[in-house]
Amino acid sequence: MSDAILRAEGVHKRFGRLEVLKGISLEVKPQEVMCLLGPSGSGKSTFLRCINHLEKIDAGRLWVDGELVGYRQEGDKLHELRDAEVARKRTAIGMVFQRFNLFPHMTALENVIEGPVQVKRVDRTTAVREGRELLDRVGLADKVGVYPAQLSGGQQQRVAIARALAMKPKLMLFDEPTSALDPELVGDVLDVMRGLARDGMTMVVVTHEIGFAREAGDTVVFMDAGVVVETGAPREVFDNPQHERTRTFLSKVL
Repeated sequence: MSDAILRAEGVHKRFGRLEVLKGISLEVKPQEVMCLLGPSGSGKSTFLRCINHLEKIDAGRLWVDGELVGYRQEGDKLHELRDAEVARKRTAIGMVFQRFNLFPHMTALENVIEGPVQVKRVDRTTAVREGRELLDRVGLADKVGVYPAQLSGGQQQRVAIARALAMKPKLMLFDEPTSALDPELVGDVLDVMRGLARDGMTMVVVTHEIGFAREAGDTVVFMDAGVVVETGAPREVFDNPQHERTRTFLSKVL
C-alpha cells in the first residue's frame, strides 16, 4: 500500500445502463491539491461522491488513508460495511457541495459545531471555541450568531467549509464550490481554499476555476466520458496538453 491519502484503483460506477466511471485510477499524496477538470457529465462529481461512499462503486477499490472505503476485505472477498461504520469512517473526509446544505434553523456557529458535538462527542465548550476559531479563519468572525438566510451565498459556502473543517478531516473534497455563486462572491471562497492549500490540507477539487487550479493545484486531472484523459502538473496540462481532447476543452475555457 502506498502512502497516499486517497488511492483509487479501477473504479467503475454505472447508473442503470449508463456507465459514468470507466476505471478511474489515481493517487493523492498527503498535502497535495488535486484539481479535477472536464466537461459536464464527465464523471467528476460522481467520483467525488464515491470517495466518501455517498455512491457505491460497482467495481474497483478506493482507499482513504489506507482504509478501504465502504467495505472490509476478508481473504479475496469484500463485505459491505454497516451504515454506522460507513458514517464513522466518513468523518475523516470533509465534503463541500455546490449548494451549501446548511441547517436553516441554526446559526453559523451552531452549524459548525453540530458535527463535533453530535458525532464526535466533543464537549460543547471546546466545540464552541474551535468553531469560533474556524469562522474567524474563513473570515466570518462577525457572523457567528447569524442564520444562513441572512448570509450571502459566498458567506454560506464559507460556513460550509468551516463546518467540514470542524470534523478535522484528513481529506477535503470540494464539488464545484463556486459554481452556484454570483461572480463577485467567488473570490472570497477561493481565497479560503488557497489558505487551506498553503496550510497543507489534502484536497480534491472539482472546479471550472482554471486560475485556482493553476495557482493552488499540485496536480490537474482532465476527465471526459468517465475516464482520466490526462494528468500532470498544472503548467504541463495547461501550457502543453498532450491530448487533443484536452486541447479542445482548454481552448474553450482559457
